[in-house]
Amino acid sequence: MPYYKVQAMRRHLTALIYRTFALLFSVFFLSESTIASTHNYTLKIAQHSSTTEDVAFSGEIQDAQIKRQAIKKWEVALRLWVEVGDKSQQARVQNNIGVLYSNLGEKQKALEYYNSSLPLFRAVNDRSGESITLTNIGLIYDNLGDKQKALEYFNSALPLHRAIKDQSREAATLSNIGLIYANLGDKQKALEHYNSALPLFRAVGDQAGQAATLSNIGLIYSERDKQKALQYYNLALPLFRAVANKDEQATTLNNIGAVYYNFGEKQQALQYYNLALPLFRAVGNRHGQAITLNNVGEVYDDLGEKQKALQYYNLALPLFRAVGDKVGEARTLNNIRRI
Repeated sequence: MPYYKVQAMRRHLTALIYRTFALLFSVFFLSESTIASTHNYTLKIAQHSSTTEDVAFSGEIQDAQIKRQAIKKWEVALRLWVEVGDKSQQARVQNNIGVLYSNLGEKQKALEYYNSSLPLFRAVNDRSGESITLTNIGLIYDNLGDKQKALEYFNSALPLHRAIKDQSREAATLSNIGLIYANLGDKQKALEHYNSALPLFRAVGDQAGQAATLSNIGLIYSERDKQKALQYYNLALPLFRAVANKDEQATTLNNIGAVYYNFGEKQQALQYYNLALPLFRAVGNRHGQAITLNNVGEVYDDLGEKQKALQYYNLALPLFRAVGDKVGEARTLNNIRRI
């Protein structure tokens, strides 16, 4: 999926919110969360599970050292459960160890633990645990770039969520499948899955899930019906505010700005970019800052304020370099050369 798309003479940077949803089962369960990438300068941002247990545990394992200490403790627990022959607890602990390895970036190691836990969940007929592990495996393959394999695992998890009437995880999995189809370029199938996820998120009162799905639908429409995209972004924005997610507020503000830019309403675009920028700074999102700074520069460039445009390009450039975005760096350098 291309990082940027060509729009008329200039490829303006919009910010995409593509998000995958983490799944969690109980206090003993952890689940994956992933960060999606950028497309045409919309930002993809990850979401973790909205369940209390996931948030509480994730707060305990913020740095690598603590995560590795947690792995050692889980491994001790695993040996004890093996000794007493408790397959259910073995499966749960192996899933948790897998999540910790995944969070450390050791995806293959995580995959080993997930693949070990899966037959144990099946052996004890734990469909909830099986569905969570299938989702976690899918997220690993998504991270590794194997979208088709990720899709297989998400599609295996989906009927299990439905069988146990878990609307929250069903919604998350539908959204994950939609994201995969969007990345594969099948926007119609992506839209179908997002539209299936949305009423489920509403039914369970998941405002963050609603907001992300509305944003993703907006992204689909940004390529075919910008006015409709704007409607969806404007529905998502107050929900992101309601859940106090500044990062995704900023992304949505940037996306709205990009729509106005494409409408030719440069001053309106500038207003939204200027609202997005301090939020990106507040949460330390350097990539979002770089994108928005470049967008502001392009607006001033179009308005004929070349020196002001140059100031913003020069602010964006080191940030693109810092986050390793070679395409963003090249784009900004090209903008500078045209001044």
